Amino acid sequence: MKQLTNMNVQIVSDKQAGGQAGFNVFQQAIANGAKVLGLATGSTPVTIYEQLVASDLDFSQLTSVNLDEYVGLNADHPQSYHYFMQHHLFNQKPFANSYVPDGSNLDAAAATHQYDQIIAENPIDLQLLGLGQNGHIGFNEPGTDPESTTHKVALTPSTIAANARFFDDADEVPRYAYSMGIGSILQAKQILIVAYGEAKAAAVAAMIQGPVTPDVPASYLQTHPNVHVILDEAAASQLD
Repeated sequence: MKQLTNMNVQIVSDKQAGGQAGFNVFQQAIANGAKVLGLATGSTPVTIYEQLVASDLDFSQLTSVNLDEYVGLNADHPQSYHYFMQHHLFNQKPFANSYVPDGSNLDAAAATHQYDQIIAENPIDLQLLGLGQNGHIGFNEPGTDPESTTHKVALTPSTIAANARFFDDADEVPRYAYSMGIGSILQAKQILIVAYGEAKAAAVAAMIQGPVTPDVPASYLQTHPNVHVILDEAAASQLD
């Protein structure tokens, strides 16, 4: 494992090995007393969740807090992040409490304030993140205020276009999401960020070795004292 800036960088062979490495981070955090786990959706964390489900770890006394959710989707919508978490983790490994932003609440001020209160009442011990090709974390796109808390985000045209295949009608594709802000993420005691594939290599290098800049939201992780990075060789290919 390499120590680059403040980040412990672990390079693995593939997503399956990354899943095991990520599981080890979760297992150690829980052994050290972690009570609140910050979770993420998308394809990147799936192998970690598979390892968590297959393990004998007990989450029944723990709390989970998710990064984000689409605005306008009910929790039972098959494309909601709430549904994703139920399918990949919560149905098999229930937590004492599991929080996901309320996408069905169209009052953005109320929904984001409520989620900030949840985070304040449940300080996150370990936050899991994926990394976007443009360096985004959560739905915090380039230009996001580094002190931002939970906020409503307009999805980029490329994100909307990519999501269209999951919906019968293009008009159903969400245009907005609620997301923890960069400031919210940086409050976590420990952060685990995972990235796979050559398409993520430039973002990985900018995150770890580039300047801390709003142009690369993940670069603010350089300011955090406890960050663990899991990469496959392709994602690590542009690191010095």
